[in-house]
Amino acid sequence: MRRSTIVYLLIFVVMIGVYYYLNNRPESADIATPTETIEPVTYLFSAENGTPTSIRIESKTGEVVEVARNAENAWAVTLPTDASADQGKAEAAASQVTTMRILDSLSDVDPGVVGLDIPEYTMIVKFSNSLERIVQIGVLTPTEQGYYTRFADGEILIVSRSAVDALIGLLDNPPYAATETPLPPTP
Repeated sequence: MRRSTIVYLLIFVVMIGVYYYLNNRPESADIATPTETIEPVTYLFSAENGTPTSIRIESKTGEVVEVARNAENAWAVTLPTDASADQGKAEAAASQVTTMRILDSLSDVDPGVVGLDIPEYTMIVKFSNSLERIVQIGVLTPTEQGYYTRFADGEILIVSRSAVDALIGLLDNPPYAATETPLPPTP
């Protein structure tokens, strides 16, 4: 016999052996895989509150910014200076309000320790159903993943840092609409 024929026969025999092994091996016991319990995501403001119509943020140093919907249902900056608002930035702020995720809730914590006796920031949000919610915002958590917050008389909650930082950023950069610069006269 030729050498290539022997190689083909050996490969064929090995393939039959593998096929027989895979089809006749004992069934493995069902291994119970642990399932992870996923806690539901909760937000600081629920959908029942409606959509934000006014957002006011005050810092303990006295800075204030407020954006509100006007009679035409367009966003306008009312504080620190009354002016038209960049609709995209104002709507983004309203979206941030509705996505402030609660990371944890705490009990038996002294509000002074987490910066809530004299809050770093106070946020007042008015909603489309005429509900007004006041949130006190304290200091960052030690892991810097969130802020300590509470409603005026509620429990202390830890809220995601990204949402709060975006809203606090309005104090330094209010969402004023861009004004057009007139072109210089042509000679």
